[in-house]
Amino acid sequence: MNVAAALEALRARVDVAPEIALVLGTGLGADLIETTAAIPFADIPGFPVPTVAERAGQVLLGTLGGRRVAVCQGRFHAYEGYAMDQLAFPVRVLRGLGARTLVVTNIAGGLPPLWSLGDIVLLTDHINLMGGNPLVGPNDDAVGPRFPDMSAAYDPGLRALARDAARARGVPLREGVYAAVTGPQLETAAEYRMLRTLGADLVGMSTVPEVIAAVHAGMRVLGLSVVTDRCLPDALEPVNVPQILDVARRASPVMLQLVADVLERLD
Repeated sequence: MNVAAALEALRARVDVAPEIALVLGTGLGADLIETTAAIPFADIPGFPVPTVAERAGQVLLGTLGGRRVAVCQGRFHAYEGYAMDQLAFPVRVLRGLGARTLVVTNIAGGLPPLWSLGDIVLLTDHINLMGGNPLVGPNDDAVGPRFPDMSAAYDPGLRALARDAARARGVPLREGVYAAVTGPQLETAAEYRMLRTLGADLVGMSTVPEVIAAVHAGMRVLGLSVVTDRCLPDALEPVNVPQILDVARRASPVMLQLVADVLERLD
């Protein structure tokens, strides 16, 4: 995909390079971001356009926590028919624009029985069950190595800052492993049991391709999830999408404030 064309389109409208790339998950707002420009995905060459009604599709440029940020308000998913390199494309473009840190947020199903709706979870690791990888194909050595190390995909230093920020705010912060699946269907009770056996605490349909691309490009990554449904195989209830979106909206200001606090703490 043509990263250069996307960069040319963005640089025509960006005065200063962003320090931070931020991807907002479904239902998560951008109210705390001091926005100076909003560029629709459709105006950026190579950017896919989300096909799900609840997802915005624009890049916001501005500041958060005193840092220059480029924000993807909306993201793409494999279940929409997009390939893995398309899912990773925005991260590669924002890295080319100057961002050296990626903050990914999402909504997810919570697997531990003691977790509650609206809990914010700091990602410690992930399991890729999407059946693909954005690094498949020829490697661009100018971007990153052929075999990137993923032993600390979610930066330990950023995780420590997130814990400090949560303590200072009095916000409970869970920690867990995110399992990424293709979707769009939610999982069966047997699949939830399998995911718990594999060591997952959360399950969702995004994030991992972005993180792989970011680590490959040498970016530091911070990941945060909101638990919007409880995935308890012995007490499973039918999915309620309006409730999921409502939980996300209510948790959004708290999560974004934590992100801002982390950015303020960066060296």
